[in-house]
Amino acid sequence: MATELQELTQALRDFAQARDWEQFHSPKNLAAALSVEAAELLEHFQWLTEAQSRALPDDKRAEIGTEIADVLLYLLQLADKLGIDPAEAARHKMLANAVKYPAPPPA
Repeated sequence: MATELQELTQALRDFAQARDWEQFHSPKNLAAALSVEAAELLEHFQWLTEAQSRALPDDKRAEIGTEIADVLLYLLQLADKLGIDPAEAARHKMLANAVKYPAPPPA
């Protein structure tokens, strides 16, 4: 049974293949595109206060959702090209963070 991330990754492969875009999807190009999309996401928060960033109007949230989707899609494509399971990489990183930044003992 495929996970939702695996299904998205396959859909991205099919989308790129149908348009003959695979030739442009090198790891370098995908990493660059990911960086551009992350910057576009950040742009929505530029100059907002902390409070404003937490209380976004619905139209702004929708725009940000589109940018989050762009970031996710490029990240999945990059992981796919490099043979990295993003969910497994995230689990591994969370374990490493738990060791590096242990939770304080209960009071």
